[in-house]
Amino acid sequence: MDGGVGRAGRVACAAAVLLVSAAFVVPRLATERWRDSIYAAAAPIFGHWYPHVGWGTVPALAIAAAVVLHGPALAARLSWPRLLLATWGTAFAWAFALAMVDGWKRGFTRRLTSGHEYLYEVPGVHDIPAMVRGFADRILDYQPDSWTTHVSGHPPGALLVFVWLDRIGLGGGAWAALVCVLAGTSATAAVLVAIRALGAPGRARAAAPYLALAPAAIWIAVSADALFAGVTAWAVALLAVATDPRRTRPGLAALSGLLFGFGLFLNYGLVLMAIPALFVLAVRGLPGVRAALPALAAVVTVVAAFAAAGFWWVDGYHLVVERYYQGIATTRPWTYWVWGNLAATVCAVGLAAVAALPLVFRGLRLPDPRALADGRGAAAVLANSTAALRVWRTRLDPAAVLAVGGLVALLAADLSGLSKAETERIWLPFEIWVLAGTALLPRGSARGWLAVQAGGALVLAHLLMTNW
Repeated sequence: MDGGVGRAGRVACAAAVLLVSAAFVVPRLATERWRDSIYAAAAPIFGHWYPHVGWGTVPALAIAAAVVLHGPALAARLSWPRLLLATWGTAFAWAFALAMVDGWKRGFTRRLTSGHEYLYEVPGVHDIPAMVRGFADRILDYQPDSWTTHVSGHPPGALLVFVWLDRIGLGGGAWAALVCVLAGTSATAAVLVAIRALGAPGRARAAAPYLALAPAAIWIAVSADALFAGVTAWAVALLAVATDPRRTRPGLAALSGLLFGFGLFLNYGLVLMAIPALFVLAVRGLPGVRAALPALAAVVTVVAAFAAAGFWWVDGYHLVVERYYQGIATTRPWTYWVWGNLAATVCAVGLAAVAALPLVFRGLRLPDPRALADGRGAAAVLANSTAALRVWRTRLDPAAVLAVGGLVALLAADLSGLSKAETERIWLPFEIWVLAGTALLPRGSARGWLAVQAGGALVLAHLLMTNW
């Protein structure tokens, strides 16, 4: 379909379809030994082929139809608070319905209870300060007390969240799953808040249905990375609100910094969330940078607090890299996953986000010099690079800026070589921002693109049994 995106959009979609097709087909044409080295039976998706239907099939179809038919119109006319709640609520219902395709236990309550997950270690944490102090000593594998896979691969903050839930009486897989899905789907509202705060309320409304119906919901329900996405999405959103030069909010900036800082102790890779944050500050300019100083101070405070408690982030990171290569990362071929990861990302963000990319990059393009002149002559303005940059910055499309911020962070993670497989889940904190670019799709084609998004998610949910 064209969908009003033009030739560049059609080319982007065609390339994405070829990429995903190749990523699914190549492993099946390869030798059995090479295929086994990938360690993903349904590569590029981490899971296995299992065509099935479930209790969530009919609700998922109904939610998809409702959003396709009525989402754009409702997004345009709802009051702002109701739009945020409706987007979050719909995203939650969509994610939950897709999880129920796999069943209550297999799709929801048992997702976080396997021997590789965080909840497996919760009963053994009797002394939280001692756990934090000794956390790094248990990261490397082949020790009697090595942490389980997911705990060892993340800083102690991730395990702490589930320990805290257990301490307040919300222990077990069902509560953990509920918290992760609520936090992960709240990221949809955070993206809308950020776009609006940067001066584009119309773009926020246009993006709402796409965020609510994102294929990424398959991995939001249920994975701990959904929680990570929610925490860091609100960090970016609060930063966008706090740095408004017309009314800076130091308190919100500090809260944003606390969330960014805690994000560093949820997942080492979330250090890359500095990239979307910098893109926000690029829109705000120097006044915004000054307004963000409380956020930086708060980040330093969180890092210092964990260091004082006995865990130094840098030491943990180096140990995790060593642990990473103690496992299947040594056999998973980077030559496949460096592009297979991107195919998995296309599955998570959908073709609508891909079709929007040419429009996104157009939204970052330097305006015509004659427009910059503003009656004073192009040469006079362009001679002053500071003035030219200032004019360019004021004309940036906020949705495009945020989408590129997420995309750059995602590409940096890919090129690091520390992301081989499972990125449809691991990159949720970046993917949610790539979806902001859907705000630039032509309004008249919204129903068609939403149908494409929903169709892709439903096919994946019913053909594959994902591991998360």
